[in-house]
Amino acid sequence: MSDSMALRLVVGLAITVVLLGFALKRLWFLYSLVRSGQPEVGRTAERKKRVQAEVTEVFGQKKLLAWTIPGIAHVFAFWGFIVLSLTIVEAFGALFDPEFAIPVIGRLPVVGFLEDLFAVLVVVGIAMFAVIRLVRSPAKYGRESRFYGSHTGAAWFVLFMIFNVIWTLFLYRGAQYAVSIEKGTQNFPFMNGGAFASELTGKLLEPLGATVNEWLESIGLWLNIAVILGFLVLALHSKHLHIGAAPLNVLFSRRPNALGELLPIYDGAQVLNFEDPSDDATFGRGKIEDFTWKGNLDLLSCTECGRCQSQCPAWNTGKPLSPKLMIMDLRDHLFAKAPYILAGEDAAKQSKLSAEVKAEAARPLVGSRVDDPFYATDGYDEKGHRSHEGAVIDYDALWACTSCGACVQQCPVDIEHVDHFMDMRRNQVMIESQFPAELSGLFKNLETKGNPWGMNQNGRTAWIEEVQFPVRVFGMQGEEKIPADVEYLFWVGCAGAYDDRAKRTTKAVAELLHTAGIEFMVLGEGETCTGDPARRAGNEFLFQMQAQQNVEVLNEVGARKIVVTCPHCMNTIAREYPQLGGNYEVVHHTQLLNELVTTGRLTMLTASDESTVSDGSTSLKETVTYHDPCYLGRHNKIYMPPRELLTNVPGVNLVEMDRNKETSFCCGAGGGRMWLEENIGTRINQNRGDEAMATGATKIAVACPFCSVMLNDAVTVRSQEQGISAPAEVVDVATLLLERVKTER
Repeated sequence: MSDSMALRLVVGLAITVVLLGFALKRLWFLYSLVRSGQPEVGRTAERKKRVQAEVTEVFGQKKLLAWTIPGIAHVFAFWGFIVLSLTIVEAFGALFDPEFAIPVIGRLPVVGFLEDLFAVLVVVGIAMFAVIRLVRSPAKYGRESRFYGSHTGAAWFVLFMIFNVIWTLFLYRGAQYAVSIEKGTQNFPFMNGGAFASELTGKLLEPLGATVNEWLESIGLWLNIAVILGFLVLALHSKHLHIGAAPLNVLFSRRPNALGELLPIYDGAQVLNFEDPSDDATFGRGKIEDFTWKGNLDLLSCTECGRCQSQCPAWNTGKPLSPKLMIMDLRDHLFAKAPYILAGEDAAKQSKLSAEVKAEAARPLVGSRVDDPFYATDGYDEKGHRSHEGAVIDYDALWACTSCGACVQQCPVDIEHVDHFMDMRRNQVMIESQFPAELSGLFKNLETKGNPWGMNQNGRTAWIEEVQFPVRVFGMQGEEKIPADVEYLFWVGCAGAYDDRAKRTTKAVAELLHTAGIEFMVLGEGETCTGDPARRAGNEFLFQMQAQQNVEVLNEVGARKIVVTCPHCMNTIAREYPQLGGNYEVVHHTQLLNELVTTGRLTMLTASDESTVSDGSTSLKETVTYHDPCYLGRHNKIYMPPRELLTNVPGVNLVEMDRNKETSFCCGAGGGRMWLEENIGTRINQNRGDEAMATGATKIAVACPFCSVMLNDAVTVRSQEQGISAPAEVVDVATLLLERVKTER
């Protein structure tokens, strides 16, 4: 081995040992920190679906490509580094052998071409990222920028480091090519062509001569190895640790969708028994150590891209809640408290903790309730948060969440934001008794009356007296089981039984089913609230009581197929009752009605039938816009049945709002917010109502009783403010359909 090669090897190995040592030390710390979390259940089941998720979301970049321009930039960067991993092997090989090439493929021109092509694409990608960050700079757009609150300085430095990886690669490969040409050697693996950019660089360097290029080759090689390993160390200490954490997070995320049902509280590997919990059982998340290992992995995976923040209805209406910033705050707290967490019960290690670590360990996870709501935007700190007495998470931010799921749906690395927010609410309600005062009435009504409004149970069947056809009520004929001729159990729900607007939907659905010849039955006073409001408001104990009661009733009566008008009821019965042994086929009324129309069991009115329209109008022509309920759309992926139904209705011109389907904007009622006032920022329902009214539609179609109330209130307020005498009417899809269906049998 020549002296120059020996020097190349020694320096290269020294750089590798030092930087790789730092990287491995950090990796062990991160691994220990993630593993310090509480146990998880079911994160390795359904392996086929997990592999599919890796293929589509990680390698296929599916969720990233939902935003075309930044998605393409990320594809260039991601696949660039996948392909350029070959150049890393070549670089380390060149330390030992100047003519090293990867076995079998190492001298194929196509390999050299792909390496250079993707190196160039990486540069294009980081240029696109730079432009995006400049165009959407927080300095320019403030809270409207999705990068608001992100570590933008670190992001710029990482882009600079990636650029360094590429130019040092071309320096080393170009000099290697020049030396090979001048000396007639095979130092450059792709002498047969293909590596176009490296060859171009080599031709530019060739006039410098063999000696200079030999040194440039070694220096370029050292720099390339140093930058690659330095970038690794940097990534492990910044948000770019998502490079390694994100693929694992996707692998262990909930399947088939990260936006899944709320999970029960676990006591180890078993669902918590509220009647006899173990001594060390945790009720929700009251401190960072209560998070599971998957929760910790979520925090490490955040890319700070701000897609969740840009879609959050709370953030977009001036609330202190940003899903991104909450995850970042939790992550920062996890890192700051890490020495305390990893010290465990070891008294010797605990005695060595710094005052700063001990102070961090003493910080409350969630701020306490205050009596003076915060309004002024100039009161936010540099991260966009209001002051919250030194707590990690702002109290108002936690309770601003509508659980709409936009954050999870948008997140390219499958962080399960909603689960974490709801788990912190559980601890606040069941342990700390720190929750909005309005919820006390909700919890009392649910516990004593079985519905959020505190109405009497005998009122659940009052709507039946208002229809002109028979409705079968379970038990009225002495049934012990649902009769075999009954195809569907109609779950009316609390809103459908008590709220005047929702009762119109209930009666419309019942009449349409009757018209189509569908035999259905209702439970009447056998129903009680599904428990959704209690669970989303953090009262898991009350949810378990109500849900268990309903599951017992449904199982006893032999429920098989259930139709519901409320997406919240649908989500709870279909996706969360299986946790308690209740497994049923549940359909939303828009799904069933769409099937009845397409199969001809419901017949539409024609132009000659216009005089029979139930509201007495003289024309069937009107423009309608449709609002996607969060729990029907994002949570349950039901987007097309309501639209197909409206499209099939004669005379209806369906126009879409700008934010629709996956990007639909919340009405503001989910997550228990239906029973809470909005005292901070602007109202979510008015934001959505303005968008609906801007379409010029004469009717706003909804498919959820909560959405109906919220949007009707929004339209009413805006119409009064603007002096509109004939505002758009908010109607359920079923009510709209009933006006166009021949009801005589």
